[in-house]
Amino acid sequence: MTDLKAFYTDQREKHQQELQRAKKKLSLLATLRLSVFVALAFGIYFFWGTTFIFVLLPVGIILFLYLVVRFSNVKRHKKYLERLIAINTTELEILERRFHHLPDGKEFLKPDHPYAQDLDLFGRGSFYQYANRTTLQQGREVFSDLLLDGDTKDIDKKQEAIQELAQLPEWRQHFSALAGETKPKISPNVVSDWMKSHTRVTPKWAGIGAPVFLGISILLITLAVMGLVPESLVLIWYFLGLGIVGRYAKDILEFSVKVSEAQDTIQQHQRLISELEETSFSSELLKDLQSKLEVKGEKTSMILKRFTQRTTMLEQQYNLVVLFFAQGLGLYSLFYAYKVQSWVSKYGKDVAGWFAAIAQFDAYITLGTYAFNHPEHTYPTLVKGDTVISAKEVGHPLVDPKKNVLNDFEIGKGRFCIVTGANMAGKSTFLRAVGLQIVMANMGLPVMGKEVKYAPVRLLTSMRSSDSLADETSYFYAELKRLKYIVEELEKEDCFVILDEILKGTNSVDKAEGSKKFVKRLVQNGSTGMVATHDLSLCTLADELPEVENRYFDAQIVNGELFFDYKFKEGVCQNMNASFLLKNMGIVD
Repeated sequence: MTDLKAFYTDQREKHQQELQRAKKKLSLLATLRLSVFVALAFGIYFFWGTTFIFVLLPVGIILFLYLVVRFSNVKRHKKYLERLIAINTTELEILERRFHHLPDGKEFLKPDHPYAQDLDLFGRGSFYQYANRTTLQQGREVFSDLLLDGDTKDIDKKQEAIQELAQLPEWRQHFSALAGETKPKISPNVVSDWMKSHTRVTPKWAGIGAPVFLGISILLITLAVMGLVPESLVLIWYFLGLGIVGRYAKDILEFSVKVSEAQDTIQQHQRLISELEETSFSSELLKDLQSKLEVKGEKTSMILKRFTQRTTMLEQQYNLVVLFFAQGLGLYSLFYAYKVQSWVSKYGKDVAGWFAAIAQFDAYITLGTYAFNHPEHTYPTLVKGDTVISAKEVGHPLVDPKKNVLNDFEIGKGRFCIVTGANMAGKSTFLRAVGLQIVMANMGLPVMGKEVKYAPVRLLTSMRSSDSLADETSYFYAELKRLKYIVEELEKEDCFVILDEILKGTNSVDKAEGSKKFVKRLVQNGSTGMVATHDLSLCTLADELPEVENRYFDAQIVNGELFFDYKFKEGVCQNMNASFLLKNMGIVD
């Protein structure tokens, strides 16, 4: 088992040492660059007019430009190392349970979602805040979608991909550090949407017409120099070319702006694409993602290289030489706008897939990191038959390991577990642990437990209903809507249902009767699940229905102090603590 603290500490120290070397190299290169510039200036002053200047000038300029490029590359590498150091520092902080300063993903929370509102998936102290390591905005969106998806398909493939990435900690950090450099002004979604919906701005004949026009221009100039045609004919032809370009100038300029924006976004993702192309994966899911970076067997990096080349040529339309000569004599803007447009027409529909593949890798790196950071977790064994969940030492991953009390849990298909217990005894936390275990298992993640067996199932919860002044919705009505939603979903397919103290918005007698009827309906429909309650009358259902079983969390008063053991036990809780707490806190006598 990897010593996580030692691993991340060693990684950080290694990168800090390399960072110090990079800083020294930058300082040396800056000094050399200045020295070469000063020497070149003095050389020009002293040797101007001599033959030596023809050696000094090109050598000096080449050396200076080399140092400029080298300085830029080392500076880029320095920032890359700083991101690696930050990654390892964050991991060390999270190991110490200090993660509440990280992005909490609350923008992804969907109030009407089947389970997100109840399981602390988003927000302060959430699973998203604890587990998220994505770097790209699209990656964050994919990771949140994975949390919300609840998809029970291909779990074995997801597990295989996560296991593979978990074994590549340094590569994961390398990819994340590269991705940290990717901060485009225009989002990939905007670029891909434009690529798919762009309209043609150049005529179809431009691809052949422009080279032919250039050829005629060269011929006319040659004939004019030879005195075979009047120079005025060249001038007329030149203005004809300007007229043709001017006819499409407005559309080409607008197109060029869009292309420039797209180029910036694509270029920033190009290093990530190259990195993914060059990495070898063995799991089916990752290889499928990698295959999205190919078009008919050709690597995306080569396709994007052609896009960059064509875009660079189009941007030269603002060059003075091009403006004065190449436009009128070679229809320059028309030709290169056509070339870029041809690329967009051929590959534009694939761009969204390339961005999506990068985002998927970013999200799965998060999952691989989680698995690496939790070697004590277990990948559930997928089963069919009567068992839905069977696991030993189940706990909630967000609870401090030093305080986490683990429990065994097993439930079969069509079984319903009624959980009673005193306030603060651990009922809700355990229900959320089971719910989160289902979410994580469906994502392919290892879960907090041992010897875990799991039959994939969708999850439905009702644990936190709320009223709404804006929608004029009472608490009770909001809860009824939620329960109705659960019933409707259960009619579509089998689900695992988790309920916590349902029908809280009505009187105790009505609540007890209504809760019984609702749980009876769920059981009679063959549903599987758990319900936590303070109402002991609900436990009598175990006498009426063989599918119902009672479990509880105990609370005891020892030497005048309230004591919880947080153990999941068979039977019905007999010890409640509200009166004791009221008295102990001086609220009542």
